[in-house]
Amino acid sequence: MINVRVYGILINEQKQVLVSDEWIRGGYYTKFCGGGLEIGEGTRDCLKREFIEEMNLRIEVLDHLYTTDFYQQSAFNAAYQILSIYYYVKALEPITVPLRNKPFDFDEQQKAIYAEKGETETFRFINWNDFSPEMISLPIDKIVAALVLEQHL
Repeated sequence: MINVRVYGILINEQKQVLVSDEWIRGGYYTKFCGGGLEIGEGTRDCLKREFIEEMNLRIEVLDHLYTTDFYQQSAFNAAYQILSIYYYVKALEPITVPLRNKPFDFDEQQKAIYAEKGETETFRFINWNDFSPEMISLPIDKIVAALVLEQHL
């Protein structure tokens, strides 16, 4: 089975990169914002939906950046291959969800969500000079982080 994931790279005016810090099934992951493509949905519509669901944020989807071009097994289900598609995105309004200053800084409400659903997330910006592939958890995201750095030197 193939699991299609769509992610957005948001770089703000201060040249900071938005990431999601997630606690999933007892593991900590720093990744780009986005999620799974649903049946009947295009990749750009998926990304817009994911940003609204996760951050209550309307975005404009800009240029395509990368699509996975190698085999990547899912970290959560060995029966799935992951195909990830990345776009640059721009916020169309101010971000209203709480942004954190340090990784995995979950508040009590987010911890309660984890207790109920087995996963939770929070968001933060990483300053450009601090951003690197090593700060990102997932293998495909690491490749994309390197591409972002390369394209914006």
